[in-house]
Amino acid sequence: MTQESPLMSAPLVSVVIPHVNDLANLERCLDLLAAQTLPPGTVEVVVADNGSAAGLAAVEALAAGRARVVPAPIRGAGPARNAGVAAARGNILAFIDSDCRPAPDWLEQGLKALDAADIVGGAVRVEAENRAAPTPVEAFELVFAFRNDLYVQRKGFTVTANMLVRRTVFEAVGPFANGLSEDVEWCHRARARGYRLAYAPAARVAHPARRTWEELVRKWRRTTREAYLLAAPGPLGRLPWLARAWLVLLSALPHAVKVLRAPVGGLRARLRAAGILLRIRSFRFAEAHRLAFGRHAEAAR
Repeated sequence: MTQESPLMSAPLVSVVIPHVNDLANLERCLDLLAAQTLPPGTVEVVVADNGSAAGLAAVEALAAGRARVVPAPIRGAGPARNAGVAAARGNILAFIDSDCRPAPDWLEQGLKALDAADIVGGAVRVEAENRAAPTPVEAFELVFAFRNDLYVQRKGFTVTANMLVRRTVFEAVGPFANGLSEDVEWCHRARARGYRLAYAPAARVAHPARRTWEELVRKWRRTTREAYLLAAPGPLGRLPWLARAWLVLLSALPHAVKVLRAPVGGLRARLRAAGILLRIRSFRFAEAHRLAFGRHAEAAR
C-alpha cells in the first residue's frame, strides 16, 4: 500500500501536538520543530489545546509565528489529536507530545522511513533531569518506559508521541478513539486493514522520565483502565484479563534482575528502582482485579 516517496514529492508535513497546561515544554518543543532539517515552507505545526487553564489566547501568544492553535473542546488526547488533524493541511501527519524534544532530523528520517511503510513509529529516548543521579522513579522509567521498538516490532503499535502516517491512510482508518489506549487501538485497526507499520530508529524524540511515585501511579491507573476497556470479553470471560494481571505481577522478579544490571545511576539508585518496580507491578495487579471485580467494572465497560 506504500505510495510515492514522500521526499521526492516534497509534501507539506503537518505536525500535530495535543496540549493542556504544559506551556514551558510546549515552547521548547516548538523551538526544536522550528529547527527541523526539512526545507522551509514544507512543515506546519498545529497545536490542539485541550482546555488549558491559561486560556487559548495564552497558548496562541506562545505559539505565535511557529504554530497554529486550535481548540479541542472534547477532553482527551485522542480527541485533541483528531481536532489537530481536522485543521491540518499536510499530506503527511506527524504526531508528537508537547513534552517531547524532537531531534533536528526527526521529520526527515521519519519521511524516509515512510518510503517502505504506511505508518512509522520512531525511537523515544527517556531522559532524567540528572542521569547520573536519577530519582527512583526516573531510574525505573529509564529502564522500562517508551520501548517503542518493542511496541512496534512485537505488539503491533507505535506510541503517538512519535508517529508519522500518510493522511490518506489516517482518513481510511478513521479518527483516534477516546477513553481507550488510542495508540494501540488505532494501530491495530490500521493493521487489520492491511496497512504496514515500521520502526524507524533514526526518527528520534526525547521524552522526560516521570519523577515521582504519584506521577507513575496516575499513568498506570489510566493505562490499566484503558487496557481494560480495550480488552473485549471473549468466551472465557475475565480469565484472559486476570491471567495477564498475574503475568504482570510475576514478571517483577526477572525484571528486578534487569534493573539491577542496567547502566542507570549507582547501585543505590538501581536498588530503589527495583523497589519501585515491585510496588508498581503490585499496584497494576490490584488495579486489574479492582476493575474486573469492583462495583464499577460494568460501568467502565
